[in-house]
Amino acid sequence: MFTMKTKNVTTFFNKACLVALTLISISTFAQEEEKKWFDNFSINGSVDAYFRSNITAKNTLRDFDGNGDDPQFIAPATSFANQSGFALGMANVILGYEGEKVGFVADLVYGQRGADAVFNSTGSAQIVNQLYAYWNVSESVKLTVGNFNTFLGYEVISPTGNFNYSTSYMFSYGPFSHTGLKADFAIDDKWSAMLAVMNPTDYTDSNPFDTYILGAQVGYAADNGSAYLNFRYGNEGEPGAVGSTFQVDLTTGWDVAENFYLGVNTTYLTTGAQEDDGDASGFYGIALYPQVKTSESFTLGFRGEYFAEFEGGVGALTTDNEGDGSVFAATLTGSYEVGALTLKPELRLDAASEDTFFDRDLEDSKSLGSFVLGAIYKF
Repeated sequence: MFTMKTKNVTTFFNKACLVALTLISISTFAQEEEKKWFDNFSINGSVDAYFRSNITAKNTLRDFDGNGDDPQFIAPATSFANQSGFALGMANVILGYEGEKVGFVADLVYGQRGADAVFNSTGSAQIVNQLYAYWNVSESVKLTVGNFNTFLGYEVISPTGNFNYSTSYMFSYGPFSHTGLKADFAIDDKWSAMLAVMNPTDYTDSNPFDTYILGAQVGYAADNGSAYLNFRYGNEGEPGAVGSTFQVDLTTGWDVAENFYLGVNTTYLTTGAQEDDGDASGFYGIALYPQVKTSESFTLGFRGEYFAEFEGGVGALTTDNEGDGSVFAATLTGSYEVGALTLKPELRLDAASEDTFFDRDLEDSKSLGSFVLGAIYKF
């Protein structure tokens, strides 16, 4: 009897353990499945603010109506960090879902930098920096539809993606964002290509002109750097009001040594004249971005940019009687990381061919020196 009882208890215990292990396995599997499903979602972003002051000029001109509510800031005619004193950049929240085949990105911005980035949007859409869905058709083909930041140029809208806090002329007068359909092709492990059809540049809410822009890219990426040759072509306005715009842009960057990086951006843009016998206008430029990492937390970088307009250009500079003008902008930036916070002290000197700026006496000047301290928190 004792043996039989022991055997029954043992059998019951084994069955109980088996059931418990089964339940634990099911629970663990469910948790793993739930965790894997949850991990497909992501949320990240940044907030930034800055202090800016001119060195060789006053910071503002007298306001037009004397009420003090519309000051004109004296600053380089580039995007974003061009206000005086302590100023706000933007709050940026990026929501994403990355499935096996499909996904989406909702990139929301709020603040002056964000408003400047989506200047052709209206109403509530002014908080939308990017909003797109994508489909991985195969391992080598990806389709994206919606509003996405431009594929041209070296710099981007988010301050977390740039080394310098202020931006270049080439970035400021190139496209910021597009709305349309693009197809990315992975040719092999290093080579890629992209084709796109899009609304007129920076019209991200809708298409008010019934014209479209074509985009293309050829890319090469290796372990120590990458290079991208970019194109866009099409009518940027109402049919007949302006000629077609063509832009070609090369963006590349390489780790030359363990602690030395060199980036290069060069671009050429031309827009046809309205009249058949008129001259095309536009701009061209080149910028170098050398960076030296001096410690785990500090990197020193430089941006040297030459930017020129012809036949009236795009209004970035004061031009001569023939509509030509140029500027050389030298920007020295330090980047100091304290955890998720990055501080960027920056000295910048813009030297133009014509009287584009002002001095401390509010007289016309060909140069402007300025200082910026940017603070960026990334999460």
